[in-house]
Amino acid sequence: MTSPKRKDKIGIGLCTYRREIVRDTLASLAETLPPDLDICVIVADNDLEPSSEDRVRSVPLPFELHYLHAPAHNISIARNAVLDAAEAQDLDCLAFLDDDERALPGWLPALMAARRSEESAAAIGPVRAYHNDAAPEWMRAGHIHDTLAELDSEGRVRAGYTCNVLLDLKHPAVSGLRFDPEFGRSGGEDTIFFDQIKRRGGTLAYAPDAWLEEDVPAERATLSWLLRRRFRMGQTHAVLVSQGKTFAARMIELGRAGAKALACLGLSLGHVTDPLARNRNLMRAALHIGVVWRLAGGSRTEIYGGASADATHNTASRRNARGTTS
Repeated sequence: MTSPKRKDKIGIGLCTYRREIVRDTLASLAETLPPDLDICVIVADNDLEPSSEDRVRSVPLPFELHYLHAPAHNISIARNAVLDAAEAQDLDCLAFLDDDERALPGWLPALMAARRSEESAAAIGPVRAYHNDAAPEWMRAGHIHDTLAELDSEGRVRAGYTCNVLLDLKHPAVSGLRFDPEFGRSGGEDTIFFDQIKRRGGTLAYAPDAWLEEDVPAERATLSWLLRRRFRMGQTHAVLVSQGKTFAARMIELGRAGAKALACLGLSLGHVTDPLARNRNLMRAALHIGVVWRLAGGSRTEIYGGASADATHNTASRRNARGTTS
């Protein structure tokens, strides 16, 4: 008689930093995850002190919770603490979502089905963003803050992200892989991570029905915030396009990015009366300017921590994550 196949052991990982809304994230998992799955939740607190422990533990959960204190001000440290904990528990798969997102019914099963159907290293899902009434009309009409994967000609994801993903921890392209702490304060660590998966032979499946949702805070519902974000994304792209290239080849990439930036700025002028088209082109220009900046030797923009965290960052990077289970 053939023994029944063991259920996959699945972890749900999220990293948090002083966000009250993480309670809503955890509550959405409790309400929507199927009860027949073997699930645990791993939360990594990236603050210098374990400031989120009480709020995380205050949410009743129908599955095992692992709280980790993973200081400080470097998102890669927190993400790697979650990966370490998942591998220590011999989990088969690990999903990541952000601490300001909410899971919807069917989210995790849709990710699991997409990964299995293509035997991929990971499956990526979309995120729907909701603006309040104070957000500009062009921003709401264009769904600017939605996170949607760009697909290649075979329907696979070109560049992965951690705000909605399921990783196959047993896949050779994922096993042992970690997020680079060098990008843990500037952002882009997830782009580098998934680029490594693809370089190791892994593929990224798309799960179009695996929706998460989030509310856009007022400070992000501005053109200036979007331009800064695209500029930072351009810096990460510069790292990818310059890997293994000679100085001359990097200068060619710089010139190409500069030409694209100028073209996008010109297109924005041609749509001056159409806020959505104008601002989309401005955002594309900001991305290409970020590429130029980085290839020309400019420093990376830090979005985690900041100057106040400099004194503690190096020490915290060497500290092991401390965790407890409930």
